[in-house]
Amino acid sequence: MRNYLLILLFVGSLTLSGCGYNTLQSTDEQMKASWAEVLNQYKRRADLIPNLVNAVKGFAAQEKDVLLGVTNARSKVGSIQATPELINDAEAFAKFQNAQGELSSALSRLLVIAENYPELKSDINFRDLQAQLEGTENRITVARNRYIKAVQEYNLVVRSFPSNLTAMMFGFHTKPSFTVENEQEISVAPKVDFNRQETNQ
Repeated sequence: MRNYLLILLFVGSLTLSGCGYNTLQSTDEQMKASWAEVLNQYKRRADLIPNLVNAVKGFAAQEKDVLLGVTNARSKVGSIQATPELINDAEAFAKFQNAQGELSSALSRLLVIAENYPELKSDINFRDLQAQLEGTENRITVARNRYIKAVQEYNLVVRSFPSNLTAMMFGFHTKPSFTVENEQEISVAPKVDFNRQETNQ
C-alpha cells in the first residue's frame, strides 16, 4: 500500500510539473517580489515629500497652489491601500496607478517652480532632497520595469496551453500591469537641475 501511494505521489508530481504548475508558482513569486519592490520605492518617495514641501515653503511660501497640489496628491496616494493583494484587482490597480501619476505630475510642477528661486536652488537641504528624489525616481522606474517583465512572464504562463488548464484548476488569473500611457510617463523622472557648483570655502 505504501509503495502504491509513493508511486501515485511520484506520478502526480510529474503531472503537475509537466502541466506548468511549478512554473506558475515561480513566476507568481517573482511577480509578487517585483511588486513589493515597487511599493517599497513608492513609499520611499512618499516619505521624502513632506521634507521637500517644507524646504520649498521656506523660500517660496507664496506658491500655495503648487505646495497644496503636492500635499493633496500625496494624501490621495496614501488613502489607497497599497497591499500585495492590490495586483489581484485591476480596478484598484488602475486607481493606484493614476494616483501615483498625479503625484509625479505634482512633483514635477514643484521642481519647476524651484527654478524661479535661486536661493532655494542653492539651499543645501533642498539640493540634498532633490538628489534623494531623483535617485528614488530612478529606482521606481527600474522596479516598475522589473514588475512589468514579471507580469508578462506570469501572464504568458497563465494563458499558454497546457499551463492555462492548471491555472484554471488552481485559481491563477492574469494580473494587471502598467498601461502604455503610464509607461511613457513613468519612464521620465522629474527633471532635477542641481546646478552643482563648488561653494567657496
